[in-house]
Amino acid sequence: MATDEYIDVLNADGTPTGKSCPKSEIHSKGYYHNTAHVWFYNANAEILLAQRAASKTIYPLLWDVSVAGHVDSDESITQATVRETFEEIGIKIPKNLLEKIGVFECFQSYPNGIKDNEFHHTFIAKIDYRLSEFTLDHNEVEKVKFVSIPEFRELLKNSDVNGHFISSNTPYYLEVIEAIEHRLL
Repeated sequence: MATDEYIDVLNADGTPTGKSCPKSEIHSKGYYHNTAHVWFYNANAEILLAQRAASKTIYPLLWDVSVAGHVDSDESITQATVRETFEEIGIKIPKNLLEKIGVFECFQSYPNGIKDNEFHHTFIAKIDYRLSEFTLDHNEVEKVKFVSIPEFRELLKNSDVNGHFISSNTPYYLEVIEAIEHRLL
């Protein structure tokens, strides 16, 4: 990922300010900004989880959203979702497969000085891929796996102690699971 990546700065309500700045400044100054998230699931009612790369400064090696990334200042949310999917797991996802389920606020500060004030534009998409078909960017993703919805819920119950998920994201994860469950009915 380029160090000079520019991100649009938002107001606290998610509206554009008309300004953009480097990603490093977004996080050091705590500016509000957009991210694109996509959660993939398959016909077996399994959700694709990505393990964050060991080199990540926030939550290395914890399991999280299938694909996530910042929205560059020159692209739409959907374009960022398609781009990030290809960059992180190596698949070309058609825009028409993406179903937006909402925008989730995630405002957190970390001991390392990062202030992450993000609006997660969240999509779900049904895919028909085997794990061997993904090409991972190991700067972003250590590995991927499919988990059943009951297994996902069980791991979430113990996320404060099992070191599996980012436990503070549990309400967000539960909303995603419910959205996927509704599509599978």
